[in-house]
Amino acid sequence: MERTTCCVVGGGPAGMVLALLLARAGVEVTVLEKHGDFLRDFRGDTVHPSTLSLLDDIGLAERFARLPQRRVTSVQLPIGPDRSLVTVGNIGALHGKYNYIAMVPQWDLLDLLADEAGREPSFRLRMSTEATSYLMERGRVTGVRYRTADGGTGELRATLTVACDGRGSLARSLPELGLEGFACPMDAWWFRLPRGEDDPSGLLGGLGDRFFTALIDRGDYWQCAALIPKGTDAERRAEGLERFMTRFTDAVPWLAGRSGAVTSWDEVKLLDVRLDRLRRWHRPGLLCIGDAAHAMSPVFGIGINLAVQDAVAAARHLVRPLREGTVGLHDVRRVQFRRWPTTVATQGLQRVAHTQVIEPLLAGRTAFGDPRRAKRLTELVTDSRWLNRIPAYFIGYGALRERPPRESLRATGAPRE
Repeated sequence: MERTTCCVVGGGPAGMVLALLLARAGVEVTVLEKHGDFLRDFRGDTVHPSTLSLLDDIGLAERFARLPQRRVTSVQLPIGPDRSLVTVGNIGALHGKYNYIAMVPQWDLLDLLADEAGREPSFRLRMSTEATSYLMERGRVTGVRYRTADGGTGELRATLTVACDGRGSLARSLPELGLEGFACPMDAWWFRLPRGEDDPSGLLGGLGDRFFTALIDRGDYWQCAALIPKGTDAERRAEGLERFMTRFTDAVPWLAGRSGAVTSWDEVKLLDVRLDRLRRWHRPGLLCIGDAAHAMSPVFGIGINLAVQDAVAAARHLVRPLREGTVGLHDVRRVQFRRWPTTVATQGLQRVAHTQVIEPLLAGRTAFGDPRRAKRLTELVTDSRWLNRIPAYFIGYGALRERPPRESLRATGAPRE
């Protein structure tokens, strides 16, 4: 019979961070990742100061710094009264070592975490292994059934199972966890365009005909997102790719000469944007974190970093009971109790951004409903050094910073004694 102390379902950022921290502390942990590798295109590959600080804390800062990356120090949105770009987050003005966002392909970050965790004798990573259902005994989750890429099946029993498998998580089918959804005014199209040496840098936004654009500087190309009204994907694709690219370059004129780089709708990927959360993140033997517990909107680009902070908090609360074999319902409840206010606050701000900024812009109106009001708000944020730092700090660190467990802080590369 296969058995582990902690089964982590999903090898994304939350799952890999949690597994690394637990393995460093001597907890036997097995990660099940349904894909054969970490290569995923069109992810919001932003690594914020909160995650950079974590990597520093656990001795991975130097290795991370050697990964190919771009550093972004400001976030700009077209919310001026004339739809001009306004810096809403001057991250470069924050105090501390990490006053920037690192743009790093997510697969590079996950490979780094997996390699470091692989140094620990208590860590196992099983790729191409998909959890298909939970094992249940007397109302308690006792592990998972799984299927491998070659069609093989099996069971892995665990003292604790942690769902890190995103918004399509198995846990979300459990009615007792109570999935609560909120209205989203948009979906997103992802695609790439070449980047020139003379282009602006950073995270940029633009406004087109009933869609909002976001540009992520990836060095030699732009990772582009076009936010479109919810449910209009088929309708807009039927209008033709050429019309879309014309609309896009009207919003971002300096990219007009590169619109021909997108030659097929196959290169434009749809993201069905959701904003929801579980009322309960746990039941006996099971804990949900990251997108499994709360799917975030792409607004502010902080979903990955919020998930990582969930993982850090979970590790800190669970290391001791997992090592001692005493983990119970009260331990997983503590994780939700710790992370719930941050989740609610973040989603609350995203909902305000949806109703006051995204929805009006997608309908062809002015953000905040009144041009004069928008002007006053933007002037207040941009003219006040302190107010400008509030959104920068929130984007960089979130509402609450988490610290990893002491047992996970030894220098990188040193095997556990």
